[in-house]
Amino acid sequence: MSRFGNKLVKYGLVESHFGNISVRIGDRILITKSGCALDEIDEQGVIEVPFDRTSQLDKIASSETAVHRAIYQNTSAHAIIHAHCPFSVTESLLAETDMIVPLDSEGKLFLREIPIVKGGIGTVELADGAVKGFTDHNGIIVHGHGTIALGATLDEAYVITTQLEHSCKIKYWYDLARK
Repeated sequence: MSRFGNKLVKYGLVESHFGNISVRIGDRILITKSGCALDEIDEQGVIEVPFDRTSQLDKIASSETAVHRAIYQNTSAHAIIHAHCPFSVTESLLAETDMIVPLDSEGKLFLREIPIVKGGIGTVELADGAVKGFTDHNGIIVHGHGTIALGATLDEAYVITTQLEHSCKIKYWYDLARK
């Protein structure tokens, strides 16, 4: 988790204190603590919560713990990265529909399109929208908030995160050049 937190910050995919990372191991979830700087994750920055129910530890875990839990309960994912990628957030705000269609060849191949879901931080509405978005996709954008990517491993979730941001960056620059 620490390695991916460092990469997210180093490559400008998040500001240090925004975003979260989790992995599912059996009947538990390891998730970054609320307020944890992603480029400084250590053992104190990770909380273990149950997979199948809320617990007292949810109060100190990421504010998105309920969303991560719902995704794990309804998909085959074992890793989730939520990042506040700037171009992805921007494109979600500019989008006129609930879908972004990538223009770049890799985005077309690997993402096809990118669902935009709505809902407040850590809400049931966001959890339900995310689960629905992950029916046919491995990456989504929360409107005005950031990306959520999943995978069997953190490596896979990181690759999806970078592809989401790359496709949104290309689309932003393309649309800007056309004006």
